[in-house]
Amino acid sequence: MDIRYASHPNEVKQFDTERLQSEFQINDLFVANEIKLVYSHVDRFIIGGVLPITGSLQLQADKKEMAADYFLERREIGIINVGGRGTITVDGTVYNMDPKDCIYIGLGSKDITFASENAANPAKYYFNSTPAHKTYPTVKAAISEATPAHLGSINTSNERTIYKYIHLDGIQSCQLVMGMTLLKPGNMWNTMPSHTHNRRSEVYFYFDMPEDAVVFHMMGEPQQTRHVVMRNEQAIISPSWSIHSGVGTNNYTFIWGMAGENQMFDDMDAVAMKDLK
Repeated sequence: MDIRYASHPNEVKQFDTERLQSEFQINDLFVANEIKLVYSHVDRFIIGGVLPITGSLQLQADKKEMAADYFLERREIGIINVGGRGTITVDGTVYNMDPKDCIYIGLGSKDITFASENAANPAKYYFNSTPAHKTYPTVKAAISEATPAHLGSINTSNERTIYKYIHLDGIQSCQLVMGMTLLKPGNMWNTMPSHTHNRRSEVYFYFDMPEDAVVFHMMGEPQQTRHVVMRNEQAIISPSWSIHSGVGTNNYTFIWGMAGENQMFDDMDAVAMKDLK
């Protein structure tokens, strides 16, 4: 398990490119027949990737870092399949996972295994896990069952559809909020004008990008912005004090996960374009 510690914004002002990447960017999430885990001290997120090809993989606790007998002993988890078809088995119940399907698994579930239907087109499971205090039921939702919101305009290069999976009016959780944003062809900007939310942190995962495409992810305090170059299937941690916006070389898709004091999707502090530096 890779450990990432929280950073003060005054310290981040001094970071060069390599330091920004090592503190906030998450690479190589999908390794054949492995479960990759990153533990962030920002709201105690665990970010993970699972790539089962030959057989199934079981999600287990890192007993040294988590001090738990099983992964969801004190946690909840949201998982979205960004690859081919597969299955997730939760305490003996099998859930078929098509591309862009989401599943929420609550506190107390012990036996969680991942599998792919076809080794030539394996499932890729991306997940966010946060601490939990109450058990909510396991729920699977296809993208057609998610709550869509159509935003933006081709004139501002940010016409997109936001699909909310785990949120106050959707799949119930203790604190995790999770969904996916799809940019339409010809659109490159996300979350601009930008915002912060001091009550919550956020993690972005970019995917559905060509091999030679990049997203310039904007982060930092609104008057101390920095950028990190993101490529396909990379994630980035966004502390509560940081903006989180991006512009790509073409359209792309990203998964967003939030945790913190509340679950209100629109709890944000808008930053006017004139105030960005």
